[in-house]
Amino acid sequence: MHISKKIVVLGHFGVGKTSLIRRFVENSFSDNYKVSIGVHIVKKEVELSEEDTVSLILWDLEGTDDISRIRDSYLLGTHGLIYVFDVSRPSTFQTINDDLKKLEKRVKGVPVKVVGNKTDLILLDELKTVLDGKEISYDYLTSAKTGEKVNDLFEQLAKMLALDAEKI
Repeated sequence: MHISKKIVVLGHFGVGKTSLIRRFVENSFSDNYKVSIGVHIVKKEVELSEEDTVSLILWDLEGTDDISRIRDSYLLGTHGLIYVFDVSRPSTFQTINDDLKKLEKRVKGVPVKVVGNKTDLILLDELKTVLDGKEISYDYLTSAKTGEKVNDLFEQLAKMLALDAEKI
């Protein structure tokens, strides 16, 4: 089975959305920060088995502090969302729970992975204390710089989407 799935990667400005995608697709990282404008689309094949492959069509959206400003056209046909926040900048996860509720209303039933990126910039114990205190749940803590948990994130999402496709 070969399927294609659209994944939208979103979050505030400078949280590392593009770096996560680059790490996954090209296995590279750059310290040169370039602002994404609009949307950038890339594709990567994930081989789940000899017979099963998922093409992830990754939509890297420009950062925004107001999730409701994301164009509906960017979200059309979305099979999965990755909401990224910067673990070293609390301002990027202050509104996370409200943002996730807004997204759920716009793309009902679409799986969302919440990802804290840039773990190389903060002590993990300190971070978990901060996140637990704010009642923020997350699926992955990653570092695009070191590659920590990046492949796990995308591969697990691909497997989840493949299982959903088999049910149809």
